[in-house]
Amino acid sequence: METLLAASQRAMKYFVTGGAGFIGSNLVDRLLSVGHEVVVFDNLSTGQMQFLDQASRSRNLTMLCGDLLDRSQLTTAMRDCEFVFHLAANADVRYGTEHPRKDLEQNTIATFNVLEAMRSNGIKGIAFSSTGSIYGEPQFFPTPENVAFPLQTSLYGASKLAGEGLIQAYCEGFGFRGWIFRFVSILGERYSHGHVFDFYQQLRDHPGRLDVLGDGNQRKSYLYVQDCIDAIFVAIAKCQDRINILNLGTDEYCSVKSSVSWIVKELGLNPHIDFKGGPRGWVGDSPFIFLDCSRMRALGWAPKLSIREAVVRTLRYLQNNSHILERRS
Repeated sequence: METLLAASQRAMKYFVTGGAGFIGSNLVDRLLSVGHEVVVFDNLSTGQMQFLDQASRSRNLTMLCGDLLDRSQLTTAMRDCEFVFHLAANADVRYGTEHPRKDLEQNTIATFNVLEAMRSNGIKGIAFSSTGSIYGEPQFFPTPENVAFPLQTSLYGASKLAGEGLIQAYCEGFGFRGWIFRFVSILGERYSHGHVFDFYQQLRDHPGRLDVLGDGNQRKSYLYVQDCIDAIFVAIAKCQDRINILNLGTDEYCSVKSSVSWIVKELGLNPHIDFKGGPRGWVGDSPFIFLDCSRMRALGWAPKLSIREAVVRTLRYLQNNSHILERRS
């Protein structure tokens, strides 16, 4: 089966779920820039048409507003495509216990529908945005892909792990080939939710005070969005097993306190910081996320930006694109 490895030989037609979102729109731009045709399928619940302003100038883009829970619509939309990037998801980890069905529908059932639409259209290749949250609270750091089967601590992680299982089963049962990427949190241009967003929004509203969930000692790893896309392309080109599971992150982590210090320094502020809670900011918030990315490194990929550089670049993007904060208000 041809994949991105064939990019220099011929253009291909890609189907991108969540293509108007943060990671998806950046991926769409990259695919179009090298001459591929792209069909974006997005319900615009969190994605934004503004993110596709650049892409919309290409005649190789087709934008379809649709619901992944409507399998008939999805199957029709996917017709004639050759490979699927499945990035659409409910990524609201923090509020998962308030609407548990949402994770089931938007992450697990939606993934099943994507796979069925692929099967109906004879499409055999899928790249899936999973998450480091599937590791729950592991005992081994940095955490490798083959760590003992983890205890799930969030509905988001559980729903993504279920999606991984479905993809693996379709690969075995129907001859698909899958690339499953377990991301750390992603930062960068078009970022529209997460700690940098939340902290900056607070500091715009009340520069003298910052509320931080947890005790600030939570340790997290982050990855710049363009480094993430680079890694995806490298893995699809070089990993040709039926099922390819790869962690995506940096070889470093930072505490929440460190990230706060970078943000307030960049803004020239000295707020009172009010930490709210213990080692977890909410149910399912893992106090330490640090993934072993040696498999990706062995393919010749390495991130170009450090976590601090990614945090600062994200903050500057938000400063220059206030419409993103206003949309979430």
